[in-house]
Amino acid sequence: MQKALEEFQSLPPIEPREMIGLWTGRGIPSGHPFDGVLENLGWFGKRFTPDMRADALLFRFDERKLIAIDPARIPLRLVLRFHMVGRMRATRNLFSYLQHGLRAKGPVASLKTMSFQGEASAAMVYDDQPIVDHFRRIDERRIMGAMTINADDRIYFFELARVPF
Repeated sequence: MQKALEEFQSLPPIEPREMIGLWTGRGIPSGHPFDGVLENLGWFGKRFTPDMRADALLFRFDERKLIAIDPARIPLRLVLRFHMVGRMRATRNLFSYLQHGLRAKGPVASLKTMSFQGEASAAMVYDDQPIVDHFRRIDERRIMGAMTINADDRIYFFELARVPF
């Protein structure tokens, strides 16, 4: 985790408005319990709207459709505790059946500027989970994210790449 944190801290900030659009994501392995879990479940990425709201968790449904999942419906502490189950093929199959029931009714997070370890940059604050994703710019097309969970010192790192229009 330390190496990923140092890389994140070395990157320049990004403004929330620069993030509007659709982004595809991938985890950055760092020893976090969520390493590989989102990818196993078919995570696509995130979508940020001009009103500074966000679809925090977009997943692939079939090959041509995206579904926004409501993180409020996910038992976060339970998922953290039994994270190994999230990497299993059976879990991926089960999740594909549960997606419709977990679907969000609209954006589930807000995009704003927040400080993380002394640097102000764009951040996404989840409405109904104790989660904040902090962002830094890698280049014009990619950003690095650091997902923090209140009362948990571990940080999940990920990369987002802008989907061209």
